Amino acid sequence: MIENYDKIDRQEWKALHLDYDINLDSHVLEKLTSLNDRISMQDVKEIYAPMISLFDFYWKHHRIRHKKQQLFLHQEMRTVPFIIGISGSVSVGKSTTARLLQTILQQVYPDKHIVLMTTDGFLFPNQILSERGLLDRKGFPESYDMERLVNFLWAVKTRQDTVDIPVYSHDIYDIVPDTYQTINQPDILIVEGINVLQLPPNREIYVSDFFDWSIYVDADPLDIEQWFLERFNLLMDLAKNDPKNFYYTFAIGDRAEAIAMAKQVWKDTNLKNLEEYILPTKYRADFILHKTKNHIIDYVLLKKF
Repeated sequence: MIENYDKIDRQEWKALHLDYDINLDSHVLEKLTSLNDRISMQDVKEIYAPMISLFDFYWKHHRIRHKKQQLFLHQEMRTVPFIIGISGSVSVGKSTTARLLQTILQQVYPDKHIVLMTTDGFLFPNQILSERGLLDRKGFPESYDMERLVNFLWAVKTRQDTVDIPVYSHDIYDIVPDTYQTINQPDILIVEGINVLQLPPNREIYVSDFFDWSIYVDADPLDIEQWFLERFNLLMDLAKNDPKNFYYTFAIGDRAEAIAMAKQVWKDTNLKNLEEYILPTKYRADFILHKTKNHIIDYVLLKKF
């Protein structure tokens, strides 16, 4: 499928941008960056500035198309939210990409309401996963309440007043009881998750049907495994004084045993999920960010049609 993409290396890509007033500093970038991910002002200028220029084409076309369609059908004029999907493996840096994109878009379009959410909140709670024998397959397609996710996106796209969605916590490794994120008529919604480009069977409509632009964050599985293990180590360090944290038990135990367990989890769960369900969705994305060692973005792929 790569023949359906233009491959653009970093040196060529960085020249393809329009002038936007992006005002970020190292402190802001640090807050936006996931634990063991990396991002720099150079990345903002060379990778994300051209991305925003590209996004602007989609954004302007989206607004014009829906306005003309509503006029043609003699419908009441209304704003149709623009939805961006961001996918990729666990530990590849999707969250950093999503947060940075939201921050930059909010600066470029200061009068627009730009919201970020993750599909983690649509995982079934651990109790339900356990009852269904799916706890070891958390993150696989069947562990998500896809009907609820599709209904949520339908509500956003049709501009319902407010929609509440569940909140997932990596600290407790579960859905947070009685806690919700309220989504209130966004102009731009960024949806980040490993499953957003997947096509579960027996569905008439898919999550990706709601997207106006989609991004896949890509890297070699060996690099992603290293990042996964690095993050696991950091999460244990952060949890060592918090008995309520999911990683506390690992943090106070034998570190070598914990790392061995994490390697097995990567092999049996995350790598299997990547190879069977996530990676096959890569070429459904409009735009692919490819990362190499140390989270360096070395090239991008842009879908031709």
